[in-house]
Amino acid sequence: MDAGAEDALPADAVEVARVMGAWGIKGAIRVKPYAANVQALFSSRRWFLQPPEGLRPGQPMPGLLRITQAREQGDSVVATAQELPDRTAAEALRGARVLISRASFPTPGEGEFYWIDLIGLAVTTREGVALGTVAGLIETGPHCVLRIEGRVDGAVRETLVPFVEAYVDRVDLPGRTIHVDWDPQD
Repeated sequence: MDAGAEDALPADAVEVARVMGAWGIKGAIRVKPYAANVQALFSSRRWFLQPPEGLRPGQPMPGLLRITQAREQGDSVVATAQELPDRTAAEALRGARVLISRASFPTPGEGEFYWIDLIGLAVTTREGVALGTVAGLIETGPHCVLRIEGRVDGAVRETLVPFVEAYVDRVDLPGRTIHVDWDPQD
């Protein structure tokens, strides 16, 4: 495999964090993860970057960071990379989006799912009524809520279903469906 292909953004890349800026004087960066569990960031030593909005044309930015060290620091992650020799190089990445290959995520435990795997799944009730597809999830603190978009009489309807065992009967990832105990009239 040539180096260019190795540095290319993988087809299964998922945005997991944003670079907040430099950390210290030796070229480390501080990133803000989108998830409370940062294991996906720690599981990969190859972080792909996409430029922040407003990047000036001609302003260089590496497309790939080879992470040499990463650790939690409060609600962020501090990382060093081969491509960042000093604070100036690290600061130039402020606002960059961090993506990693979905294949490098740690395997979730039984009954655990990554949000990215739930988005786009069809949702049906026990009675076989199609509610629509998962458009996103909402973090409420105690639990997540599925945000389902479907069509009713030609109009888009949003349904919110708590992602808890009391309402979610089964998640069938291979079948791309979630089965819920939910009255569509709610």
